[in-house]
Amino acid sequence: MLIDIAQSRVSLTNQAALAEWNGVILGVLSHGQSAPVHLGKLLELAPEFAMGHALKGLSAMMLGRRELYVVAQQASQTAQDALKAGGATRREQLWCAALQDWLAGKPSHAIARMEDALCLNPADTISMKLSHGIRFILGDGIGMRQSVEAVMDAHGEDHALRGYTLGCLAFAMEETGSYDEAERLGLQGLEYASDDAWGLHAVTHVYDMTHRPSKGIALIDDNLDAWGHCNNFRFHVWWHKALLHLDRGEVDEVLALYDDKIRSEKTDDYRDFSNASSLLVRLELEGISTGNRWAELADLAETRTDDGCLTFADLHYMMALVGDNRADAATRLTARIAKDAQSDAEVSLVMRDPGVAVTQGLAAFSDGRYDDAFANLHAAHPRFQSMGGSHAQRDVFERVTIEAGLRAGSLDATQVLLEQRIAQRKGAVDDFAQTRLQMVCDARELQARLAAE
Repeated sequence: MLIDIAQSRVSLTNQAALAEWNGVILGVLSHGQSAPVHLGKLLELAPEFAMGHALKGLSAMMLGRRELYVVAQQASQTAQDALKAGGATRREQLWCAALQDWLAGKPSHAIARMEDALCLNPADTISMKLSHGIRFILGDGIGMRQSVEAVMDAHGEDHALRGYTLGCLAFAMEETGSYDEAERLGLQGLEYASDDAWGLHAVTHVYDMTHRPSKGIALIDDNLDAWGHCNNFRFHVWWHKALLHLDRGEVDEVLALYDDKIRSEKTDDYRDFSNASSLLVRLELEGISTGNRWAELADLAETRTDDGCLTFADLHYMMALVGDNRADAATRLTARIAKDAQSDAEVSLVMRDPGVAVTQGLAAFSDGRYDDAFANLHAAHPRFQSMGGSHAQRDVFERVTIEAGLRAGSLDATQVLLEQRIAQRKGAVDDFAQTRLQMVCDARELQARLAAE
């Protein structure tokens, strides 16, 4: 058997196929546009390679769109047929089982399969990346960190993929609050892999969380090689840049980035969609007009009210529907989430709590029913992490919750939320927190004056 770039045995039998598989691995790790190209060529050269079909299916599942489940199911069936021919390694068998698990509604079991593969060989970088990616979707920051830490020793100086592993560890460190270490590891990873978009993005997260927007903007601008090659992940990097400019109050730059970069391609990928919808919400919370930008997103969201693949995606669709006053569609989405929440599937557990409450809270906030909005969002707040995504992505829900509390007059509870948000940032106070703390102070002074009068 041959050995791939992740220092793992593969059942491939010729060097041309191995070269394409290595190209797939590098493409996945770097979030490059080349990954599906290499995968297509690989499956032409080696249609019996079950692991390649499993990756195709797992990639479809990660896209979080209901119609792609058919693609994943077909890939899984092809993978299972290939396994019957024999010759697959244990690692390849585990990947095929992981796809079956996820299709059965158990992504946590798919993670366990990847971890089993890492027990076979901790130098298996691509299995680490898949575990990392699914954990990210589930909001499992602690699991991400433990998983990468466990294999770091196997990714020494001589490992071709060390840089990407450092990038994953940097992101996990950031998501678990170790900001200094995350910054160090992410920058170190770029020295080993100059195209490690994930590692660069991890350091950008650090600068966002620690209120150093100028450093974040410079990092992005000075490292185009790290993310210019990317698939739609490049839109996410532009989104981060927009957040940093917003923190500096540079609204014109934010809107230009939205129009020219973030939504330059009107895709319906939920990750691109969440970039856009959450940015518009942030702008509106600052009293900035977003013009007619909601309409395009709401049109897409109306086609997604029955999707139900990920709570994280559904809630961003909800933002667009209420943002453009699509009351009927918002009602349909709310009802569907409540219905799906009755199932015992893993995604349904998150829809039940916190999904239902957040959906109702967003609707109430849009209607100006701030007491109801805050009651729902505040109750859901302890479970925001389970919605998946990153601190930066979930922060939009934090902001709406805090804003609802202010408008509802729940000053004590709102101040606690603000203090928790600042503590998570190791004491860094960004412009949002500073202005809202001042609002709490001003509201208390007003209450005191009214009471005295």
